[in-house]
Amino acid sequence: MTSAAAVPTAARPRVLMPLLRLLIRRDRVQVPLWILGTAAMAAAAVGGVAESFGTESDRVAVLATVMANPVILLFRGLPSGAGEAQVALFLILPFLAMLAGFMSTFLAVRHTRAEEEPGRGELVAATPAARVAPLSATVVHGVIANLAILVLVTLVYIGAGYPAAGSWVAGLATASVGLCFLGIGLLAAQLMRTSRGANSLAVWVLVATYVVAGLGNALGTPSDDLTRMESSWPAWLSPFGWAGNTRPYADDAVWPAVLGIVVGAVLTAVAFAVQSVRDVGEGVVPQRHGRTWAAASLGSPVGLVWRLARGSALGWAIGGLISGLLAVGLASAVNELGTRIDSVQQVFEALSKQGGLEEGMVVTFYLMIGVLAACAAVQTVCRARQEEAHGTAEPVLATAVDRVRWLAAHIVVALLAVVIVIAAALAGSALGSFGGDASLLKHAAVAGIGQAVAACVFLAVTALVFVLVPRATIVVGWMLVLIALTVGLFGPLFSMPDWLTGLSPFAQAPTLGDGAIDVDGGWWMLSAAAAGILASLVLMRRRELHPTA
Repeated sequence: MTSAAAVPTAARPRVLMPLLRLLIRRDRVQVPLWILGTAAMAAAAVGGVAESFGTESDRVAVLATVMANPVILLFRGLPSGAGEAQVALFLILPFLAMLAGFMSTFLAVRHTRAEEEPGRGELVAATPAARVAPLSATVVHGVIANLAILVLVTLVYIGAGYPAAGSWVAGLATASVGLCFLGIGLLAAQLMRTSRGANSLAVWVLVATYVVAGLGNALGTPSDDLTRMESSWPAWLSPFGWAGNTRPYADDAVWPAVLGIVVGAVLTAVAFAVQSVRDVGEGVVPQRHGRTWAAASLGSPVGLVWRLARGSALGWAIGGLISGLLAVGLASAVNELGTRIDSVQQVFEALSKQGGLEEGMVVTFYLMIGVLAACAAVQTVCRARQEEAHGTAEPVLATAVDRVRWLAAHIVVALLAVVIVIAAALAGSALGSFGGDASLLKHAAVAGIGQAVAACVFLAVTALVFVLVPRATIVVGWMLVLIALTVGLFGPLFSMPDWLTGLSPFAQAPTLGDGAIDVDGGWWMLSAAAAGILASLVLMRRRELHPTA
């Protein structure tokens, strides 16, 4: 194989541009969707804040309640003032940064480890491109994508009439998190031997740093007028904390965002260094040796799929447990907020359809838990596509296991993952109800069952896409969850039309209101899920394998 040192220096720039054009062409759908979705969420925050917190007294009351219950900061940004633009960024900046982070990590792994794993990366390395050019093209591609986010977010806020300087800082803060996680994703792709492991490592780092930033904000010091919070030291350990401390429209500090960009650049340089010393197809973290004798459960397709998916299912279940605990624990914390601001109470009542403020808080959290359950289901079905693309499905299908039974095993494990996530959330709510309002546990149980049905809709749609358009499985599955989350969770807050909010299965899940269960949407979702699963199994009988990614 041709080494990087044997390639003339002048030849490398000539191969970089064709590779970059190839990456952009391959991502002509995925990356624009991430970018436009981030810009759309930024725009939704403008109208939502103007509609829900239109007066300064409303915004001051919101921030005062946040200071009194700082655990809310685990899910929001860093308060920097009671201005309309400041509150908008307090509510939405962490989510914009999270979208940029997810886009960057998936982009980094998709064009590095995911190419090397099936052997395509080695073929490219044998050409004048060597091993450096593909990684360099991925870096340039990621930088361009994050610059597009920076520009669009900035233009959205300037177009809304917000100050230009703060708008540029808001865009830079969002992009800085994306660039930081571009480096994290590139390094994870060098450390782990599989794309699945690299994505898991990068995503867990993203979630962990998000929580660390939230803890740093929650443990901070509020100002005397209760409109600003000075974050504590843990926030400075996280890219999300750096982005929050830029404080758009208040301090307009650029250097915390630069810190995130510098860390991303350092991690990228480390990724280049690691790639230069490791063997093709290998990772720094060694592959774990298997047991001498396989467990009896691996003799069935369901057992095999469960063995492959149990780690991710456990991770989503831990998220469900924590969210379920907070669902009941924080319900009473928003009582004061709802009694002081009518618009806030209307938002929660819209989410719970007929319930009160505390019930609406429980439903809101269980909507997030439904998203976790849907993610667990989609990831399990997408695993079938990954097994097919990597060629590991063929040895299984060469045995007595037929295609329908193989797909059915993934669907069964996906359903099991949904049940595990919801059960973990209900267990967390049960723990949180001790010493509190135990009646909220009934609302949690109904909301949990409803969100399990909603998650099954995404399972069915992803399975159907896998059968009909296998190459679009991963993109469509995850994008549908993201769109439904945005519409279902942010629809009432951002005053989206009722018909648009109603398109999200999460928002249509049955809830308990006025002593009766509101099953509107529950039956059609259950029917749609069953029909989708049945159709995917029937169509799988005649479907050919598509082993290429």
